[in-house]
Amino acid sequence: MSSLPWPSFWADVPDRDRSPIRDVLADLLRHGVILGDEGSGRDSYLLVRDQYTDHIRDYLSPLGLELIIDHEPPLLQARPVPEECQLLATFTKDETLLVLALWRVYDESRSEQAAETVIISANDLWVKWRVFFEHIEPPGITALEELLARLRRKRLIRFIRSEDSTRPGDAMIEVLPSLARCIPFDSIDAWLDRAKLYEPEPPAAPLTLEE
Repeated sequence: MSSLPWPSFWADVPDRDRSPIRDVLADLLRHGVILGDEGSGRDSYLLVRDQYTDHIRDYLSPLGLELIIDHEPPLLQARPVPEECQLLATFTKDETLLVLALWRVYDESRSEQAAETVIISANDLWVKWRVFFEHIEPPGITALEELLARLRRKRLIRFIRSEDSTRPGDAMIEVLPSLARCIPFDSIDAWLDRAKLYEPEPPAAPLTLEE
């Protein structure tokens, strides 16, 4: 038993659930997301959804995090509250651009169809990138795979490499709802305003000498 003080609700948690609850909190603080449809994440998801929603929410609240429970796909997410959370994750420029591109893909897909799952191939994502960021060169396939691997570790996407190593562009990317919340936008105009921050400055017009 730890010598650290426990939250007030701990006395209401049976011994059998204490270790799983600690694992849930550690996972949420480490990764931000628990996927409830794979591995041990399923048990964690059901435990919180069915019995400990209020407990976990109360624990996260002082940290400026709100608990989100999605049902399809099932996942738990500790989402930072803007201007209140001091535990915000940081992205590199390339990661941010990739998240922006995938956010746009997710938003367009959900607007155009009722399907819950949003999946895109690496080739199609590359094409979308060229449309979204006309003046920013997309990363090469090797660099893109490295960026996608980082987002997968953050549990923002699922990424399945192509079975044919000569066709890496056939890799499939499932965009999870957790990604759409990482950089939340109220409208596409807000997305455009953010995207403009990363557009390169236009070249200065050449000086002309008056005769």
